[in-house]
Amino acid sequence: MSRIPARPTGRPAASPLRSRLRAADVAHLGSAGLRARPSRAALSALGIAIGIAAMIAVVGISTSGQERLNSQLAALGTNMLTATVAETSGRERLPFPTDVSARVERIDGVESAASLAELRGVHVFRNSAIDESLTAGLSVNATELALYDVVGATLRTGTWLNAATATLPAAVLGATAAQRLGISEPGSLIWLGGHTTTVVGILEPVGLAAELDSAALVGIPYAQKSLAYDDSPTRLYERSDDAAVRSVQKLIAPSIQPSSPGSVAVSRPSDALTARNAADEAFTGLLLALGSIALLVGGIGVANTMVISVLERRREIGLRRALGATRRHIRLQFLAEALLLSALGGIAGVLLGSGASAAIALANGWVPVIPLTVLAAGVGATLAIGGLAGLYPAIRAARTPPTAALSS
Repeated sequence: MSRIPARPTGRPAASPLRSRLRAADVAHLGSAGLRARPSRAALSALGIAIGIAAMIAVVGISTSGQERLNSQLAALGTNMLTATVAETSGRERLPFPTDVSARVERIDGVESAASLAELRGVHVFRNSAIDESLTAGLSVNATELALYDVVGATLRTGTWLNAATATLPAAVLGATAAQRLGISEPGSLIWLGGHTTTVVGILEPVGLAAELDSAALVGIPYAQKSLAYDDSPTRLYERSDDAAVRSVQKLIAPSIQPSSPGSVAVSRPSDALTARNAADEAFTGLLLALGSIALLVGGIGVANTMVISVLERRREIGLRRALGATRRHIRLQFLAEALLLSALGGIAGVLLGSGASAAIALANGWVPVIPLTVLAAGVGATLAIGGLAGLYPAIRAARTPPTAALSS
């Protein structure tokens, strides 16, 4: 008996519902593998965390150091120049004239100047019983009274030299000199140039004149009377208007020694601080490179973890495919798992790196400075690496046939 064909109704047959994977489903499936093997996930995330922590810490320490330098230069100023007697080949060193400060102060743009002289053969000791060969690297300088203001010095304790104490056996010690001599308060007695001398003040470290930290400073009148000072300054400090620093720098040497300007060496102490910071930045670049390598190794660890996860879960993948999951769904699942794993490592690395950077900065007396852009870049880098590391495993998982659930 033949079957009568059904009469067409004029309406197209309903297409099967397309399988959908919501964002919440992707998050749940992506975290399933991590929750099933937390130890493996933690170790893989640790590799990412170490790399990011190293990079954040290096950048944070460098930025904090730069901020400290900027603050230091702002406080000390960049308008101070120093002049010293230069070494000249085959010629005797020319001492500065006695009126070297007055000569420099006549230059347009110069605000103030002061000189000092290192007294050769004169040493300072805690007392007269100390062996004279044990100088502890300390020097004795005869100084003009204006030096304190020109170099921007500050007193830790006591007072600076004045017109009266400059004529007496009285000295002001630099910070290092006071420490090495065991002096902590004014009124203490020291043995200076064969004379008992009273300490009237102790300086804080002088940022732009570090040579003063290891010196004992006495007045010029006393040095002339008791320490055989020959009225020949060996160093000059000068402050000028900020806009005139470059022009003043060119005129100092000919003003001090008109007949032999080459015998005068002029420098800008703030340039040395900037150069030191540039060297630190070069070292920072090296550390960043090492941190990048650690981050790359962490990314390889994530890729390895994801490949192993795909191999171990072939039955799960095949079963999901048999139940209607598309290749796109499988790709999203494993890509989300790699991104989540990397994000956990990135966040942990940012926290560790920020903490280490802040701790080191505070230990050095700096203000911790960690740019937010660096933190965001750190997390972004981990997500990018996680995406790349999980791409191949995700594609490989998507190609797993539905029959894998039966054949595994």
